Amino acid sequence: MHNIKLTVAYDGTDFRGWQIQPGQPTIQGRLTGVVEQLTQERLNLHGAGRTDAGVHAWGQIVSFKTHSELAPEEFHRGCNALLPPSIRVREAEEVGPNFHARWMAQAKTYVYSIYRGAVVPPFRWRYVLHVPQELDFAAMAAAARYFEGERDFTSFSASTGSEEEDRDRTTIRSVFCSELIDGSGGSWSSLWSSIPDQQHCPEEWIYRIRGSSFLRYMVRKIVGTLLQVGRGRLPAGEIPHLLEKRDRACSGPTAPPHGLCLQSVEYPDPTDSLAGKTRGS
Repeated sequence: MHNIKLTVAYDGTDFRGWQIQPGQPTIQGRLTGVVEQLTQERLNLHGAGRTDAGVHAWGQIVSFKTHSELAPEEFHRGCNALLPPSIRVREAEEVGPNFHARWMAQAKTYVYSIYRGAVVPPFRWRYVLHVPQELDFAAMAAAARYFEGERDFTSFSASTGSEEEDRDRTTIRSVFCSELIDGSGGSWSSLWSSIPDQQHCPEEWIYRIRGSSFLRYMVRKIVGTLLQVGRGRLPAGEIPHLLEKRDRACSGPTAPPHGLCLQSVEYPDPTDSLAGKTRGS
């Protein structure tokens, strides 16, 4: 049995999110179909994060176990030959038997793009929220920092759709970094350095959040609330009080999905990875 790890990028515009849904186009559904075609096996593909409909990814991590003797580079080539151009496997590797894309993830980084110019370039409109109106950057940046730390994010979450799941789940999350970045600043190049075709754009603001895990719609609700701060409808210092209320009605509107991208996922240093070893060695 071999454990395969894929790093996957996708444009989520035309998909109903990551998770398989009967009769709906999803990233997991398309990827599973292709991998099963390559292996001739029924497989379970596990993703690091369940991105919602319309949300994009540059660094989604996927893992699956297979009896197939295909090498990682064959999965890499085969998947990209059979998948639509909107889904690309960036890397494929064999990892140790204990690796699991979802359960072993230690941190995830999401970025949300806000385009500030008067006219959105046609090659960016799928990936940014257009807000040309005046916004107070300093107030939004100050408000963003209040989300750092271990917090109860009930006020910034959506129902799972199941009363039982809502009752049993914990809404406490750890956020390691929450920041607003101005495209005219030097932080831009380091933020996007891993994406070769992402060019410097002084008319974009990027909200970046890195945390252990996230609740449904959590990042989009935070962005919607930051926009309320930027428009002067909510003081930045009110954020701690919204968190304390633990009331979903308190947050700002949920920002649209197309500005959100799962940038990267972090894991512990591999101790049993097969990287660099040949099968049977």
